[in-house]
Amino acid sequence: VQLQASGGGLVQPGGSLRLSCAASGFTWDDYAIGWFRQAPGREREGVSCISTLHGLIYYGDSVKGRFTISRDNTNKMVYLQMNSLKPEDTGVYYCAVDPNEGRARYCSGYGWSRWGQGTLVNVSS
Repeated sequence: VQLQASGGGLVQPGGSLRLSCAASGFTWDDYAIGWFRQAPGREREGVSCISTLHGLIYYGDSVKGRFTISRDNTNKMVYLQMNSLKPEDTGVYYCAVDPNEGRARYCSGYGWSRWGQGTLVNVSS
């Protein structure tokens, strides 16, 4: 199983970025996939997760109304559109996947089957 995250970068507060995660190497029909972030000195937190079968979607409280997760099941892609970015959104963003789609309900930052390498998002003026 491989996950390739991309789309990070430096953006000013109030700006937007779109992260992409390409998943491959598995044949699960139903799974959960999500985005997580870790800032220096802080624990990894679930940003947004989604499941493929029942469409479970989770957003962390700090990103509700600003971030939107979407998926392309056919191509095993998941996207995170991030708008109105704030300095506190800075961190390394990881995507992860797990065959238990129920993980998307609570989007905990631990216990997922596979993790991608991460992409850095830096929100700064």
